[in-house]
Amino acid sequence: METNSGKRCLLQLVLLHTAWEMGSGQLHYSVSEESQHGTFVGRIAQDLGLEVGELVPRLFRMVSKGQEEYFEVNVQNGILFVNSRIDREELCDRSAVCVIHLEALVDKPLKVFHVEIKDINDNAPIFPAAGQNLNISESRLPGSSFPLEGASDDDIGSNSHLSYKLSPNEYFTLDVQNDEKHGESLVLVLKKPLDRELTHVYNLLLTATDGGKPEQTGTAQLLISVLDTNDNAPVFNQSVYQVKVFENAKIGTLIICLNATDLDEGINKDIIYSIRSVNPQNLGALISLDSSNGQIILNGELDFESIKLGEIRVEATDKGSPPMKGHCKVLIEVLDVNDNAPEISVSSLSVPVPEDSPLGTVVALLSISDRDVGANGQVSCSLWPPGLPFKLMSNFKNYYSLVIAQPLDREKVAEYRLLVMAQDQGEPLLSTSSSLVVPISDVNDNAPTFAQPSYMVFVKENNPPGAHIFTVSASDLDVAENALVSYSMDDKLWPLTSYISVHSESGKVYALQPLDYEELKLLEFQVRAKDAGLPSLCGNVTIQVFVVDENDNAPAVSEPEEAPILLAAPLEAGHVVGKIRALDADSGYNAWLRYELHDVKSGPWRVGLYSGEISATQALDETEGGSSQNLLIVVKDHGKPVLSTTVTFSVSLISSAQAVHTDTRLPMLGVNSGSLADNSNIYLIIAICSVSTLFLLAIIVYMALRCQCQPKEPVMYGPGTATLVCASEVGSWSYSNQFQMYVCNGKCFWDSIQRGTFGRESNLEWRSDRWGEACLPHSVSLLRITPLEITSINRVKIQAHLLLLCFTDIALYEDMGAAAGSLAASRGGKPTPPPSHCPSSGLGSRAV
Repeated sequence: METNSGKRCLLQLVLLHTAWEMGSGQLHYSVSEESQHGTFVGRIAQDLGLEVGELVPRLFRMVSKGQEEYFEVNVQNGILFVNSRIDREELCDRSAVCVIHLEALVDKPLKVFHVEIKDINDNAPIFPAAGQNLNISESRLPGSSFPLEGASDDDIGSNSHLSYKLSPNEYFTLDVQNDEKHGESLVLVLKKPLDRELTHVYNLLLTATDGGKPEQTGTAQLLISVLDTNDNAPVFNQSVYQVKVFENAKIGTLIICLNATDLDEGINKDIIYSIRSVNPQNLGALISLDSSNGQIILNGELDFESIKLGEIRVEATDKGSPPMKGHCKVLIEVLDVNDNAPEISVSSLSVPVPEDSPLGTVVALLSISDRDVGANGQVSCSLWPPGLPFKLMSNFKNYYSLVIAQPLDREKVAEYRLLVMAQDQGEPLLSTSSSLVVPISDVNDNAPTFAQPSYMVFVKENNPPGAHIFTVSASDLDVAENALVSYSMDDKLWPLTSYISVHSESGKVYALQPLDYEELKLLEFQVRAKDAGLPSLCGNVTIQVFVVDENDNAPAVSEPEEAPILLAAPLEAGHVVGKIRALDADSGYNAWLRYELHDVKSGPWRVGLYSGEISATQALDETEGGSSQNLLIVVKDHGKPVLSTTVTFSVSLISSAQAVHTDTRLPMLGVNSGSLADNSNIYLIIAICSVSTLFLLAIIVYMALRCQCQPKEPVMYGPGTATLVCASEVGSWSYSNQFQMYVCNGKCFWDSIQRGTFGRESNLEWRSDRWGEACLPHSVSLLRITPLEITSINRVKIQAHLLLLCFTDIALYEDMGAAAGSLAASRGGKPTPPPSHCPSSGLGSRAV
C-alpha cells in the first residue's frame, strides 16, 4: 500500500488583481478544509493598501475563472471570508499543493494573492470490502502466507500513514512488507498446522489505524474456512429399510427418505444416491429416487392385485477423489384399501330434449363402475337436486337410464343442470359425482299475445296519407322462429283495408288516406299476430281508431233570404222579425255558432248572439214607414282557427199593414200563443220523470253488457239516417263529435231531417199558420251515423250518451219555457204547449 506520510500538502489560493498603476503583488492566505461559511480568511482591503471606503467607489470585485465561488469579500469592512464548503480531497485529490487562483480588480495597481488550504484528519481508513474470505486446506504447512487487501486513507502526510493489527489467535499473524516498486503489502501468515475436525472456520478482525490526531480506524472481517480431505465413506443409518404403502397413495407421495452421512467436508461430504436394482421390474416404473436427498417418490399408481411386495437396492457415493460408496436395501409392502371411488361414464346423451317429449323418454344412459372388489365395488346411484322432472332407472348391473318423470315446459325452465352421485359400500365410503346439462328445445306451444285485449287510438282528421298512427306489439314466450311474429289484417275486409294497413314486421299501423271526421268517426278492426312456428299460432287484438274533429268546415247558412222582409209599422221593441238558420259540419266547439252584426251601427236592429234571431232594439212607429235596410250578419264558430261566413238580411218597414205580403219565412206571433207558458211546467215534470227512468235503465243494461266480450268484427261508423233527440233553446252547439242531435215537438224540423242535412242547425222560430198550429222552437243538433251495423253494447253506450244530453237539455228547456210564457203573455195570447214526447234516441248500425 502506497502512503505519503511525513509530507505536508498545501492548498494555495492566489488572487490576481489589475489596476491602472504599474506593478503587481501577491497575497497569500491559508485556510483549513471543511471550514464553515463565513470563516475569516484575511483583511484583503488592508493588505492591498486600500481604504474600506474606497472599495465601492473603485468598483472592487473578485473574479474566479473556472472555479466555484469559494470566497467572498465584504465590501463594507474589506474582510475575505469562506463562501462555501471546501473539500481538499475533492478539489486537489492527493496533490501536495492545492491553490485556488483569484483575481481582484480595482482602479489602482495590480495585486496577486493566493490562499493555502491546510489538510485536517477528516478521513478514516477504509478497506475495499467489509469482509474477506479465505479458504485454506488443513494440509497447508506452517509459514504459508496469504495476501490480504489493505486499507486506504484520503488524507495526506501523517494523516494517511496506516498501521494494522489482527484479533488474538494461535494460528495466524500479520506481516506488512514494503517494496519500493509496489509499495506496502499486507499478508496473513500461518503459524501452526490446522485441524478441520477440531475447528473448520476462523472469524478474525483486521484493524487499520492512521497517524493523525486524533487517530481514526477502519476494520474488516476475515472469514477463514479450513478445507477437508476425502478420507471417510458414506454410511446409511440402516442397512435394511422396511416401509408399508397403501395402494391408493397418490402420485408424488414420499415413500421413504434415505439418509447416509460422511464425516468429510466440502465435496468430499456431498453424496449422490442411485438405485442399483429393483424387484419386481415393473415397480421401477412406479418409483423414483432423488439423487441429492435420498427421497423415494411414488410416480405411478400402485395396485395391490399386481404388486404386493417390492425390493430396492440403493447406493450412496461421495464426490471425493477417489470417490467412496455405501449400500442399503429397501423393502416396500403394498396394502389393499378402498382407494377407488366409483366412476360415472355417460354412454349416450340425447340433447336437446323437446319440451313435448312424453313421460318415460330416455334422455341419457349412464355406466357406473368401481375398480375395487367385494363391498368396495358395490355402487348405488342417486339424482340431485330433488324435485327435478327426471329419475334414474337401473336396467342391469352398473347401468342406469335417465328418463323423463314429469312434463317439461321450456318457458318455465329452459335448461336443467343435474348431478348424478354414485357411492360404494366400502370402508370408508367413497363417492363421486358427474354433472349433466340437459337443455330443453322449444316447441311452438304459445300463441302471440298482446298486452291489452284492445286499444283506443285517437287520430286527428285530415292526416297525411300513409301517416303512422299506432304500433301494435305482441310477445311470444317461445324462441327462434316460434317467436318470430308477423302482423296482418284480413284483406277481405274492404273498404276497411282502403283506410288502414299494418306493417307485417314492425306492427306499425298506417292511415292510407286522409280521414274525414264528417264522413267517418270510428274505425274498429282486428290485427292478427302470427308466429312462424309449425303449426303457426295466432293472437288477435281489437283496435278502435277514433277520428278527432278539426275545425275544417266554415258555418253555412241554410235557406238564405232572397226577397226583402216587409214589416208593418208600428213595431214594439224586442219584436222578432226573422231568424238566421246556420249549420256547421264540425262538432263540439268547432260547431258552436255565434251571430254578430258586421256593422254595430246598423240602425234599430240586433241579432241574438247564439239564437240568430233578428229583432228591433226600439219601438218603430208609422213615421218610420218606407225605410229599408240591408243587415250584414257574420256567423262564426268557436274552433281554432275561427271560421266564419256572412249573410245579408234585407228588412223593409212600410206604414200600411195591409200591404205586407205574408212570407212563411217571416214569423208573426198569434194572439193564442200564450197558452204555452201555462202548460210548460206540467210537460216538464213528465219529461224529467220519463227521462230519469230511461237513463237509469240504460245505465243498468250498459253495465251488464260491459261484462260480455267485445265484438271482434271490424266496424266503421259513417254518415247515415239522422236521429231526433232532445236539445235546448240556449244555442245551436253540439255536444260531441259522435252524437249530434235534433229535438223537436211534432214535425217542425222533420222536413230538414228527411233531406239528410248533416251538422248542427240553429233554428229558433215561432210559427203560426192558418190552422192555428204552434210549434215550439228548440236549438237542434243533428247526428248522422251510417246504419251499417251496430252491436247491442255500442247501441247501449250511444243511448246512454244521448239520454245524458237529453237530460241536460230539460233544464235548459225550463228556462226557455219561462221565456216563451213571458213572451206570449206580453202579446195577449196563450203559450204553445210543449211537445208531448221526446223521440227515442237511436244510433245507426255498423258494418264492415
